[in-house]
Amino acid sequence: MTDQGGPAAGRRPRAALTLAALGVVYGDIGTSPLYSLQTVFSIDHGEVRPTSGDVYGVISLVFWTITLIVSVKYVTFILRADNDGEGGVMALAALVRRVLGDVRGRAAVAMALGVFGASLFYGDSVITPAISVMSAVEGLKVSTPGLSHVVVPVAATILAALFVVQRWGTHRVGSLFGPVMLVWFAALAAAGLAEVLQRPGVVRALSPTYAGAFLVDRPFTAFVALGAVVLVITGAEALYADMGHFGKGPIRRAWFAVVFPALTLNYLGQGALILDDPHNTESPFFLLFPHWARLPMVVLATAATVIASQAVISGAFSVSRQAVRLGFLPYLRIRHTSPREAGQVYLPAVNWILFVGVLILMLGFRSSGRLATAYGLAVTGTFLITTALSLVVARVAWRWAAWKLVLAGVVLGGAEAAYFSANLTKVTHGGWLPLLIGVAVFTIMKTWERGREIVTDRRTAKEGPLPEFIEKLHHDGVQRVPGTAVFPHPTKMTTPLALRANYEHNHVVHEHVVIVSMISENAPYVPADEQLAIDDLGYRDDGILHVTVRHGFQDRQDLPAALRRAARLPDAELRFDPDRASYFLSRVTLRSTHPDGMPRWRKRLFLALARNAANPAEYFGLPAARTVVMGSQVDI
Repeated sequence: MTDQGGPAAGRRPRAALTLAALGVVYGDIGTSPLYSLQTVFSIDHGEVRPTSGDVYGVISLVFWTITLIVSVKYVTFILRADNDGEGGVMALAALVRRVLGDVRGRAAVAMALGVFGASLFYGDSVITPAISVMSAVEGLKVSTPGLSHVVVPVAATILAALFVVQRWGTHRVGSLFGPVMLVWFAALAAAGLAEVLQRPGVVRALSPTYAGAFLVDRPFTAFVALGAVVLVITGAEALYADMGHFGKGPIRRAWFAVVFPALTLNYLGQGALILDDPHNTESPFFLLFPHWARLPMVVLATAATVIASQAVISGAFSVSRQAVRLGFLPYLRIRHTSPREAGQVYLPAVNWILFVGVLILMLGFRSSGRLATAYGLAVTGTFLITTALSLVVARVAWRWAAWKLVLAGVVLGGAEAAYFSANLTKVTHGGWLPLLIGVAVFTIMKTWERGREIVTDRRTAKEGPLPEFIEKLHHDGVQRVPGTAVFPHPTKMTTPLALRANYEHNHVVHEHVVIVSMISENAPYVPADEQLAIDDLGYRDDGILHVTVRHGFQDRQDLPAALRRAARLPDAELRFDPDRASYFLSRVTLRSTHPDGMPRWRKRLFLALARNAANPAEYFGLPAARTVVMGSQVDI
């Protein structure tokens, strides 16, 4: 794969792509120095002390955690597991399902893991904006202690503005993200380097022996510390999730040239500062800077955390759209906010649900330190799932030898299992929250998937075979009326309920009938020459055609546009103007009557989701003035 990544990357210059990746991909992990070490040294009961042994041990753990999980796992290894250029746990699960082929049991387990990983991501999406912006605004307490009481209101106002502007998309301000984050990482590196030059001995903490000694000498303290040390790699999953926007090359260059060195210097500097004065553990990040620079750094940190929050919110939009396309969520209203970049979308329902969740968290916890106790389980859970799925790809697709799989599993999986176990200690102190969010979203997704399967089976029985219906039309000599009727329908094997109702109740069929199936493929994008297929269904001159429109889970769905493309094909059989056609939707009314299929509470959940699903006419881009909805009842 080239540096161009997915379609969003286009043919932009390498430097521009690297700068853009710096702004979008590394916002979350780049703002971790604001709160991570402060959290490590503020663990209850003072388990981690500001002594030389503990400081060297913690800094060594931080450095090797970043090296192992980010540099080795994600940047070197996981970025290879791309699904046609796309990344993220859902795309990875879809890739695993594809490479496993007809091994349905294993493929189903892999997809379930991917769905749970995506569900945990929603927990991350709620906590990240709250903890990031709160930690930045808390710098006011260091620079101007008299303003401590405005921290929560200011943070809430910033986040409210951030969620409000989502409807306009990020493409208008996206060009600022890279330069702002470049200044941010330069400030991190400069502040850290200045402190390291005063205490150069702290560089010894880069040796893994200090991490090993810390783990051996004080195992319980080190284990508890791991739960906070993992905060330094929050946002690592964004490296993979945003691969489709920028490509592997820009993400790797930005990491090794800018982000990794800047983070290393800053953490070393914070460690040196704590060794100089143990009281600096109260706010080691902002105390790195001279007094005159602290207020400007609050402003810069706030800008950086807003960018970090924007990245995770956009990620939630992308994950939601993928889940809809793969059949794990109902139709959601999706707005494309950029005329050039298909990946930039806005989902109003997801946006406002996240905003309410973030606001509740902020008002409930009221400080980044308390929020940090809830952070970690979702992140480390996603890490473990990503590692497991990528090892399947390595075995099946890359043909890795058994010893390589065992080595990667033991080293990466073992480290991540340790982080996950350490974060389990936070469950009673707020860690239950992201886990609860993940379980709730997973339940919703799996309920929708199962309910959709049941409805499809019972709806198919009502529809009847399409070949028999067409044969009946020819045999009965039904009246044909002028015009074109387009029937969106998932398959060409059964008859659209709206078409059958029009025939049985009105006793007419339009002169031109086009049945359109929008098929979501198990890949992010479908090449243009493979998107369309036209079938005359056995009769060339009866005016009834079936059009298959294949699309990936990252492609934009626009049914009228697909018909216009089909009409322009050299051997097109569509002898009508798609822009003058009428669209007939088969809208089913669901009723819970069957005792089998799902427990009653899941049926109620499915019915609630179905009632609140977006209008299919809007989802498929159908013109409201030329769309007719015809209902039918299906029992579940």
